[in-house]
Amino acid sequence: MLGKTRKVSARGEAVAANCAFGPAEDDVIIKHRLLTRTTTTRGDPPLKKLQKKFTSFVSEVDKDEDNYNDCEKLARAFLQEMTTFEIPLLKSKAIVEANVREKENFNELKEEMNRQILQAQADIEDLKKQLEESKVERRHKEECEAIRKLIALQPPRSETMKVISELEKEIASLDAENTAGARLLELRKKQFALLLHVVDELQNTIEEEQKSLVEEMRMATEELKNGLEDTSGAEAMAIDHS
Repeated sequence: MLGKTRKVSARGEAVAANCAFGPAEDDVIIKHRLLTRTTTTRGDPPLKKLQKKFTSFVSEVDKDEDNYNDCEKLARAFLQEMTTFEIPLLKSKAIVEANVREKENFNELKEEMNRQILQAQADIEDLKKQLEESKVERRHKEECEAIRKLIALQPPRSETMKVISELEKEIASLDAENTAGARLLELRKKQFALLLHVVDELQNTIEEEQKSLVEEMRMATEELKNGLEDTSGAEAMAIDHS
């Protein structure tokens, strides 16, 4: 029993291997079945049945015998087979038309989705720009708020103006003192220059007086020396005469 089962399995695998088709062959087979309305692999396809009915009808008509009833029966059978063959075709036509409409709707939906995607991308870019502008505006507001807080920490304007006025008065007083000091310094420079000039003149006068005094002392010394010599000579002469 087990051996038979293995034989059957092996035979099935061989049949499956022999019946296996590639993707291209599958497409050809499906297309052929759709064209011939073949839904199963058993029995004749509808188109072949219709061909047989038509061949039988034509063959019966071509006979010279008095076979009107047979021709009529074959004609009715052919028309019935044609109706049977036409119904799936009408269904297929309706399906194709529905598929075409569905495809058109899908294309329209795809175009609409693409348009919405483009619009969404444009909206995203606009939102990015708005976000950047909002960030800049927020940063400006924060800077303004920081400046406002710094201003709020400062004293009132009246006090500031009062301090400025006092500082201006102090600056004016310092300028006046500076001007007076500059004038006094200029006066002291002139006085010091005059003093130096007087000192130079006095020094020159003292030097000249010292020179004159030295000259007078020298002359007095020479005169005294000359007088002493004259006195010594007179004494000597008096001694000689004695």
